[in-house]
Amino acid sequence: MLDSFPFILLDSLVYASWLFLVASGLTLIYGVMKVLNIAHGSLYAFGAYTTAWLIGWFSSNYESYQTLNFLFIPIAAILVGFILSIFIERLFLRKIYGRDEIVIVLVTYGLFLIFEDTMKILFGTSSYLPFQPRLMLGDIDVFGLPYVIYDLLIICLAVLVWLSFYSVIKLTKIGKLLIAVIHDREIASSMGINVSKFFVYTFFIGCFLGCLGGAVSAPMISVVPGIGVEVIVLAFAVVVTGGLGSISGAAIGAILIGLFRTLAIFYFPQLELFIVFFVMAIILSFKPDGLLGSKEIRKI
Repeated sequence: MLDSFPFILLDSLVYASWLFLVASGLTLIYGVMKVLNIAHGSLYAFGAYTTAWLIGWFSSNYESYQTLNFLFIPIAAILVGFILSIFIERLFLRKIYGRDEIVIVLVTYGLFLIFEDTMKILFGTSSYLPFQPRLMLGDIDVFGLPYVIYDLLIICLAVLVWLSFYSVIKLTKIGKLLIAVIHDREIASSMGINVSKFFVYTFFIGCFLGCLGGAVSAPMISVVPGIGVEVIVLAFAVVVTGGLGSISGAAIGAILIGLFRTLAIFYFPQLELFIVFFVMAIILSFKPDGLLGSKEIRKI
């Protein structure tokens, strides 16, 4: 176990970073807008599919410029995140703000089903393997064994995202206004804060993070129909474990789930999926609101 510990740690951090990128957008949207977005899994899948298609198209037509493949990861995340955030927020969510949570869940679940079929129409049912960016970076020696550099960069990206959130919320005026909107949107609106604009920007950032999670993972996986289903289940496990609405809670939840899942893969592979929900259940039995969650005060 001591010999394999460095690789368990690295694999855990890579998996946790990937989970955090997806779950951070989900928990941000809920924390600010109180919208439990089931369609978030489709955002991940759209980001992965768009990145895979762009890389495949560019690699086939411009073999001499393979290094530019890396640009398609942020391009796909921003483009798809912008289009889908406008589509979902303007046409659907704006009409049901303030409604019962079950209504919002049903609407976003309906969108999730629509998007799943839309992806099959747009991209087909064949798998995509956009391996070029991951292959080009090569690997690095870690305790005598090679480890892929691309995977390590995902850890750096997740840390950068968390630091960005922390800096904006704690150190900027926009962060203070956002906290006011989170705690009481009615009073924030009466004080002159444009709550609707905060909702639009928040939803775009949340969608962008979901698409970014798919975009960065596309070179690591086989992009096939249905990948959004597994991701949304795992993302919910992370945000519930960490506490709905807490970015730092999502980070801690992702690390815990990533560590125990990796340990299961190394020593008890048959428990890989079970261990994720076992960790969630154990934590919720002691902290029903999640590790960093807080009780909500319901208005009557």
